[in-house]
Amino acid sequence: MKLRSPCEDGTKTRRIRLCQKLPRFGVGALVSLIFLAGGREAPAQENATGEYQVKAAFLYHFSQFVEWPEGTFKEANSPIIYCTLGEDPFRGALDVSLSGKTVGGRALQVQHLKQPQEIRGCQILFIGAGEQKLVPSLRTRFQGNPVLTVGESEHFVQDGGIIGFLLEENKIRFEINLEAAEHAKLKISSRLLALAKTVIGGQRGN
Repeated sequence: MKLRSPCEDGTKTRRIRLCQKLPRFGVGALVSLIFLAGGREAPAQENATGEYQVKAAFLYHFSQFVEWPEGTFKEANSPIIYCTLGEDPFRGALDVSLSGKTVGGRALQVQHLKQPQEIRGCQILFIGAGEQKLVPSLRTRFQGNPVLTVGESEHFVQDGGIIGFLLEENKIRFEINLEAAEHAKLKISSRLLALAKTVIGGQRGN
């Protein structure tokens, strides 16, 4: 069955809401994200590598629907830097997924960090389940800084993280703490908010 573009399907009002003012990459990114968020089976219980390939794809698309504040990047062509903290659960899948890709004309780079004090210059920080104990201190450390924190530990968004992965009926879904995003001065597209299982806090933007 052909996957129809959200710009071709649904009511006229829905098409306008989803597709107006999308950047050139936006329609394809939105279709891909809808496919992922619509119930992509997570091979977590059988193949951890497969689970993290799906999460890596989510992380790539998240960057297409988040706007960082002016002054975040030193140069017009500065890369978007993804960081992982502690043991890398992706085992190279994130590096492969982002290799050669760009978002808004910016290259994507990955840094694997062992200690919280090594974190600097990250725009997207993934915190694995094994680093759950660090979430409260990282929340304090990044208060007001434009860092998109993404995690997979239980209650990640309730503990102040911005986007949290969860497994539901062996499918990978995500939640968003909009209030935490606003404190980080990040603007999250309403198109991404619409695909989240749960959005807590704040006011939904455009």
